[in-house]
Amino acid sequence: MIDGEIISIGERSGLNYRHPRPEWSESLEELERSSFPTSDPEDLYNQEDLEILAHDFSQGGFVGFDGVAPVAMGLGIQVFFDEGNPEHTVHDVMPGNGDSGHRPQGDWYYGTSIAVRSEYRRRGIGAELYSLRKTVCRKLNLRGIVAGGVMPGYVNHKQEMTADEYIEQVREQNIYDPTLSFQLENGFELVQALPNYIANSEIDNYAALIIWRNHDYERPSHA
Repeated sequence: MIDGEIISIGERSGLNYRHPRPEWSESLEELERSSFPTSDPEDLYNQEDLEILAHDFSQGGFVGFDGVAPVAMGLGIQVFFDEGNPEHTVHDVMPGNGDSGHRPQGDWYYGTSIAVRSEYRRRGIGAELYSLRKTVCRKLNLRGIVAGGVMPGYVNHKQEMTADEYIEQVREQNIYDPTLSFQLENGFELVQALPNYIANSEIDNYAALIIWRNHDYERPSHA
């Protein structure tokens, strides 16, 4: 028996999605690390981080269960994001040391992690998690989703073009990137490269700034 209300059932995957709970944090840490085996653990969530996030912003996260096993998750926080000064690193957003980075008055949703066990990939889970995140934005009247998108295909092109040139080629659909092209298909803008975003020497520590805009967003009126 798993505690926690089923929020959604994946139309394609059949997974049961629930909001994260603190007692799942050990399992979710293992899920994230198994999904990103080459990443620096300092750039990933640990058990304490996940417990804090589950307390701070459970409604912004989703864990996909196959039976009693968590096999996928999409996590995020509310942030203040300045499009005029967009460069940041993962640690600017997720400070750690007891701070999840969640700012309850923030007007953007920041996607901090999507992790899917390797044997469950290509089942539409990523699209289901993005759809659930978009629902959060509409429900909370947030401007949209911001994230640092990994760009795994850049390793094959970094000798011939800059990270920004690579992103432009993916944006124009001249190059297919397993992650960025998927995000493009899900309505995200590929904005620019983020230098030193994560520790990943294969792609020279770059990520791509991606943005999805909530067209239902209503600017608050102030007296």
